[in-house]
Amino acid sequence: MKRPFKNGLVRVASALLFGAMIAGTFTGCGGSKESAGSNTIKITNVSYDPTRELYEEYNKAFVKYYKEEKGKDVEITQSHGGSGGQARSVVEGADADVVTLALAHDITLIEEAGLIEPKWIDEFDLDSSPYTSTIVFLVRKGNEKGLNDWDDLIKDGVEIITPDPKSSGGACWNFLAAWHYADLKFGGDEAKIKDFVKSIYDNVTVMDSGARGATTTFVENGQGDVLLAWENEAIATVTEYPDEYEIISPSVSILAQPSVAIVDENAKKNGTEEVSKDYLEYLYSEDAQRIIGKNGYRPSNEAVLKEFADKFDLNMNLTNINEFGGWDKAYEDFFKDGAIFDEIHQK
Repeated sequence: MKRPFKNGLVRVASALLFGAMIAGTFTGCGGSKESAGSNTIKITNVSYDPTRELYEEYNKAFVKYYKEEKGKDVEITQSHGGSGGQARSVVEGADADVVTLALAHDITLIEEAGLIEPKWIDEFDLDSSPYTSTIVFLVRKGNEKGLNDWDDLIKDGVEIITPDPKSSGGACWNFLAAWHYADLKFGGDEAKIKDFVKSIYDNVTVMDSGARGATTTFVENGQGDVLLAWENEAIATVTEYPDEYEIISPSVSILAQPSVAIVDENAKKNGTEEVSKDYLEYLYSEDAQRIIGKNGYRPSNEAVLKEFADKFDLNMNLTNINEFGGWDKAYEDFFKDGAIFDEIHQK
């Protein structure tokens, strides 16, 4: 693809974007991340799979903003992978100053390890969620198998691509969107809901560890009939290949709220608390919100969102995580070892 689905870390120094580095590799030591003899401050943003292009562009804007406002250069390292795996990497020692992950529960895991202060979700506006997304179907042009809603995914011969909820935040949103549809369809009958969702996952032919890997499997490797996709991934693919793919909005989906937080212990150790807070707060600025919309995420600023009304299906019927009791309960019910996902996905 012209829009590369690449792995790794990307450094942004001043206004320059450097090449990719190996994913999961970090350098850092105690004390300030301010380069000796210079005004350059270094921070690391550990994020999830599909945000590479968003943060490449956002980082350039933030670097310019911070130089103008504070008179200092900032060098930003990006790390991308499945959201759950990224959270575990921080718990295990990755030197993240901030995390921008796919779901709140992944940040809660870091909090429980003592690296993020309690009530982090209240530190920034809108539950520390500066942008939202949803889950859509990405199909090949013409949609020959007529995959228009969740019912169609259980048909014989349908091949589905979706990442693994054990490692991917986007995959958790996929699962919950399907579950909510079945809940409505069967009036809360859990046995029928489980059978329905199991039928969907019985048709999954490839389950990658992250959302970007799933997109690569579907788009670059040509596997599957339908990709359960982040809206932004689907938009990017259709923009790149307008004659090859199309987006299907199912009748019911879910409002996905990626979350952001300062990794307080690391930021204190690195002397980057101020710049880390500014980095996440700037996501709510109008300029940043437009970058967010341009990259296929839904801006949290309603006025800016309206500027991108032609990009998103704003009439979709979206449930939200509160319908599942919040992320901690949803994780316990569906995704912990031995929970509902494991129960229905045994083959």
